[in-house]
Amino acid sequence: MSKEIVFNVAVRERIGKGGAREARRQGYVPGVLYGGGEDPVAINLKQNEVVKAINTGQFLSSTATLVHDGKKQLVIPQAIQLHPVSDKPQHVDLFRVKKDQIITVEVVVNFLNEEEAPGLKKGGALNVVRHAVELNVRADSIPDSLDADLTGLDIGDNVKISDINLPDGAEPTITDRDFTIASVVGRGIAADVEEGEEDEAPEADEVEATKQGGDEEGAAEE
Repeated sequence: MSKEIVFNVAVRERIGKGGAREARRQGYVPGVLYGGGEDPVAINLKQNEVVKAINTGQFLSSTATLVHDGKKQLVIPQAIQLHPVSDKPQHVDLFRVKKDQIITVEVVVNFLNEEEAPGLKKGGALNVVRHAVELNVRADSIPDSLDADLTGLDIGDNVKISDINLPDGAEPTITDRDFTIASVVGRGIAADVEEGEEDEAPEADEVEATKQGGDEEGAAEE
């Protein structure tokens, strides 16, 4: 599970672009809290806490705890805007969730034990079809990553989603087939993929857009 991310926030009285610019001048990151059947609230986040959360590498695939006046609210970051030059965070959208709520997140795949794959020892290559998998999972059970074990794979063998252990209650958003995560291919096929023929790879037919929570008005303020 991910390390806990905590945001200590204050309600931002002045909304709109002017309020957001004022918040940045004061060293805060303006944001919007929405969802959960409640009205959107303009908030200010501490810049160091936002930067720390971004540096975890899991900002958009982990829940966070929002703290205001001693009260806590579980949220999941929906979007973040960065300055085009400095990369400093400019705006954050946070979506209210409950611990047992099923949410949709994209989780990165780690490939383990490459040295134990006979096909790679023979000179084959690992053709990664999906670097991440979109899951429907409880908000309090989001894994840091999914592990794909390559032990015993020869040329022509695949890693399917059914080969990966998922958290209890979690399932991929694609449920109509046992889709491919990666395959071990001969060097000739690997070269074709590198030259732009990845559309020919097994089941590399979809690019899944990460979308968490619902379509609401978070970043419209900016």
